Amino acid sequence: MDNGMASFRPQPGHITGRFRGPFVRWPRATDAGLALTSFLMTVFVVDGPGDTMSVRPVDDVPVLTLLVCAVTSPAVYWRRRAPLAVLGLALTGWVVLLGSGLLGSGNTPPAWATIIGLYAAGRYATGDWKGAAGVAAAVVLVSADGLDDPGPWWQVLVFGGLVMSGAWYIGSRVQLRQDRAAQQRRERAAETRRIVAEERTRIARELHDVVAHRVSLMTVQASGARAVATEDPQAALQAMGAVEEAGRQALDELRHLLGVLRPEADPDELGPQPGLADLPRLAEQIRRAGVGVRLVTAALPAGLPARTDLFAYRIIQEALTNVLKHAGPGTPAEVRLCVGRKEIAIEIHDQGGGTSASGAGDTVRRSGGHGIIGMRERALLLGGSLDAEPCEGGGFRVIAHLPIGGKPA
Repeated sequence: MDNGMASFRPQPGHITGRFRGPFVRWPRATDAGLALTSFLMTVFVVDGPGDTMSVRPVDDVPVLTLLVCAVTSPAVYWRRRAPLAVLGLALTGWVVLLGSGLLGSGNTPPAWATIIGLYAAGRYATGDWKGAAGVAAAVVLVSADGLDDPGPWWQVLVFGGLVMSGAWYIGSRVQLRQDRAAQQRRERAAETRRIVAEERTRIARELHDVVAHRVSLMTVQASGARAVATEDPQAALQAMGAVEEAGRQALDELRHLLGVLRPEADPDELGPQPGLADLPRLAEQIRRAGVGVRLVTAALPAGLPARTDLFAYRIIQEALTNVLKHAGPGTPAEVRLCVGRKEIAIEIHDQGGGTSASGAGDTVRRSGGHGIIGMRERALLLGGSLDAEPCEGGGFRVIAHLPIGGKPA
């Protein structure tokens, strides 16, 4: 038994999202590092004897090279905001150095800034002709710069063309992949909204068609009973008997309707609603189905709101059902429950083993569906939140935070 919210901590192996590299975590710092690297490589690194590279002292750096690099290299810092401008400055600097004749004396062209600019043009610029034109210009400059190379000119053209076009192509593919991921997120969000709207519309329509006429009849009969109660008590009693009968019929039809909406529900579910106190019984049922459930719970306080108690139980129940459905029998799972003064924190984590492929199961669960959507809807109705993501190394994790006595978000 763990006590207090402080004991609710993610376990080793959990992740909260996709891996994020340094260029995502610290974009400004990494872009500044790229700009500095570009400057140092262009200014101080020159061709040595044969195919070697050497570092030249500061006093050997031509003034024009220093000025060009002082403009082109710092511009790399703004590659995300103005990728085409960065690429244009790099190409212009290359043209200036090539026209001055400095590149023929062992100086290094601003190739680093150009390559970074080409990648940025493919990654951040709109997909029009400007990026392709930048690639063509870079290939021309590489070819012109390699005319004095002792090797065959076509080798310089092929190698330089592959490097320059490859940088732009990689950037454009990353951008295309991100656009597709964003489109998929928008489609999933739209699908989630559609599912929720359809479910609510269906329930509302069925409730109106099946129950509303019974309630209307009860209202009319009760009104008539009140009107004749003083003059004809016997008629009033008959009317109230009809109201009672209509009420019973409406209740029976409502129960039948709920069974239609939840055809997989057990008859026992029409009894008293379960709560967090019933978690041991739920865990035992899931264990009998083949999932090794381990409960780590704190003491439950008295006076927990009924809807919070029920929704927390249903979230755990649905998450464990998903473990059995997607990960398969034999999968170990852990349920951690902490109840504080203001919120309930729930974590359900499975190891992704079992008879079915855990990777496929995690993909199915991550893609969404009525299960995760329903759990998230319950959390939102309480003003809370719910996250469901695959774990590093396999398995799946669901984390929910439910305010006690909170209002819908």
